[in-house]
Amino acid sequence: MSIFVHRWKRYLLLWVLICAGCAALASLDLDQQYGKAAVSNRATPAGDSPLNQHYNQHIKPVIESRCVVCHACYDSPCQLNMSSTAGIERGAHKEKVYDGSRLLAATPNRLFIDADSTLQWRERGFFPVLNERSQNMQANTQASVLARSLLLKQQQPLPQGDILPEPFDFSLDREQSCPTIEEFDHFAKNQPLAGMPYGLPGLSADEHSLMLNWLKQGAAMPEAPPLPDDEVAEVAKLEQWLNADNLKMQLSARYIYEHLFTSQLYFSALQQKDETPQFYHLVRSTTAPGKPIAVIASRRPFDDPQVSRVYYRLQPVTATIVNKTHQPYDINADLLAKWQQRFVEADYQVNTLPGYAPEVAANPLTAFAQLPVNARYRFMLERAENTIMGYIKGPVCRGQVALNVINDHFWVYFVAPELASSAEVDAFYLSQRENLHLPAEKESTALAISWAAFAKRQGNYVRARSKFLNTALKDGRHLSLNGIWQGDGSNDNASLTIFRHFDNATVVKGLIGQAPKTAWVIDYALLERIHYLLVAGFDVYGNYGHQLMTRLYMDFLRMEGESNFLAFLPPEVRRREFNSWYQKAGVELTAFIRDDINSFAQPSGLSFKSANHKAELYQSLAKHLAKVQPQRYQLEQANLSRNSLALLQQLANISGSTASILPELTMILIEPGNGAEPQPFTLLRNSAHYNVNSLFSEADNRNLADDNMTLVYGLLGSYPNAFWRLKEADLARLVVQAGQIKTEQDYAKLLDNFGVRRTAADFWAFSDQLNRQFMRQHPVDSGWLDYNRLENR
Repeated sequence: MSIFVHRWKRYLLLWVLICAGCAALASLDLDQQYGKAAVSNRATPAGDSPLNQHYNQHIKPVIESRCVVCHACYDSPCQLNMSSTAGIERGAHKEKVYDGSRLLAATPNRLFIDADSTLQWRERGFFPVLNERSQNMQANTQASVLARSLLLKQQQPLPQGDILPEPFDFSLDREQSCPTIEEFDHFAKNQPLAGMPYGLPGLSADEHSLMLNWLKQGAAMPEAPPLPDDEVAEVAKLEQWLNADNLKMQLSARYIYEHLFTSQLYFSALQQKDETPQFYHLVRSTTAPGKPIAVIASRRPFDDPQVSRVYYRLQPVTATIVNKTHQPYDINADLLAKWQQRFVEADYQVNTLPGYAPEVAANPLTAFAQLPVNARYRFMLERAENTIMGYIKGPVCRGQVALNVINDHFWVYFVAPELASSAEVDAFYLSQRENLHLPAEKESTALAISWAAFAKRQGNYVRARSKFLNTALKDGRHLSLNGIWQGDGSNDNASLTIFRHFDNATVVKGLIGQAPKTAWVIDYALLERIHYLLVAGFDVYGNYGHQLMTRLYMDFLRMEGESNFLAFLPPEVRRREFNSWYQKAGVELTAFIRDDINSFAQPSGLSFKSANHKAELYQSLAKHLAKVQPQRYQLEQANLSRNSLALLQQLANISGSTASILPELTMILIEPGNGAEPQPFTLLRNSAHYNVNSLFSEADNRNLADDNMTLVYGLLGSYPNAFWRLKEADLARLVVQAGQIKTEQDYAKLLDNFGVRRTAADFWAFSDQLNRQFMRQHPVDSGWLDYNRLENR
């Protein structure tokens, strides 16, 4: 065996040397034909030159609709992010960002943050996809990975048939081929079907001609235009407020930044009707307002900035908006007045600013202890959808670590601010600061063994919290619906629905879908820790230990939110219900549940009339929050007949094995019989689990018999798995066929009749219609969908 392994290693080394030699020869050949590659060979044309106008009017729309739908953010194949001209110039990289097995933290490569120039990206291992040799028509195509990839697709289009053959691999953990231009001949010979767009129809003749001519002419791309005067004025006003010199404002601005650094801020007063506004990222800079921004490129928003004074600045978003990362955040006069009242005018003192030592900065209950709890909780609560959205869309594009720790469909409620920020509760939080340390204080290269200390502290906190509640709610005082935030009568963030789609998720305002298995009630400390665990404190470039500790700690936060919900049920029901959520749980979790969870023994203040206590509680909460339930995703919003809506509702009644065969997220366009524009819907599969606390073998925890569906009006989610298209007159046929699915073959027949597969000749026409309608109807919170999860069946 050892001889075999030794020979195998020799052959592998020989193959590597041969490949390296081939690449070296190809590089030499390219150098001889077109000169040596150098970033300086490419130039940026003047602001309003015809070349720039051509790019904005003709080239950018093709790149957005054909390239960005797969190449944006960290899950871009080969890290090629084409959502901005800076990303295209940066090029590609052979390393994957998502790697849960690395022993040491990787070097961050965040666009617009970690490097300022193409030359700096080359030094970080990124290679060009545009020609950086002599600038002539032949070189601009033959020495460009992008041009060669488009040409390869034209030479080798998709094979005939509805299903792509086995060489096509769309799995998330697939091996990626990221050829440099020196390696491209070898790549094209061995993978002739890997032209771009990969696994999708090629560009039309007109699109291909546009792109190729643009590349031949040197692929000119403009710099971002200057901001209009009214935008400049609003930016200056907000930056001036955030960067006041007094300690109270410096601490408040730090808090605001650490909670909004993943959001896209915009000024709604300046938004033109039906148009996408100008968005901004809130960044830390070494330079004061009025000077060019110099971004502080720390791994986390609370890392030591290494300067004596930090300035909080608004950096214009110049990249194409993609839905999977988009967190729009409206800055308006009402919001700023609340910030002023709660952070500036409130009666409290800041004597000294907290430091940036990890054990301080990673724990918001320590770092921001001087800020009133009411200000902190209200800040997150009033835009609760955005707060929770951070861990779904935030700094990692997809929540790959946090998401196998939540159920596929659940509702979220919030403790009323009057209770969560009382003097009694505030004192309890202060007493628990040592128990509420978070894994991020171990930074990005962590040992998983550190987990034991965090688990012990969490156990101490849960026991102390139960003791506090048992004391605070004695002598006839009970939890009641008055303890649940009603959105102040008008705020529709008072309840949320979260859908998980395996490795990504969606959060929306309101109680969507049928009553879920579980629900959370979130208080201040839990909401804060969720943000600092999964958003502010999570590093997608971190090592295995960091990612594992984050995942394990989230188990406790989920159970804490679930236990808060259960506290509204009768004491004898709580344990029984909780155990039903954790069937087949591991020994370590069973012990934690027995010792630490649900030791709150006081009765709730609710009376129940039926035997189904949970269903009755859901009904009571729905009535409590009825005034602040948004209608956006309700089927009644659709321009279809009542009979059609009743038929559609039957899709949401599909369950069990039939539901388990359907995709997790299907987007549907229905052409109304009255001639109105197509009506969009989203059909979501909610995958049931015996429990969601197991790290591995998720398939073993699946409970297929309890799978169910949710149907909503509009597009919900960023990563569609399937597209369906039909006329309103064909609804009955679709519903009958969907309800009779028993096998994969049955589902394939449904796609034959109604599906728009990735191989469809009109795939791009359908895609354009869907995306454009989405962005036209919702210009603020839409964005290009992502096709990295499209099924091949």
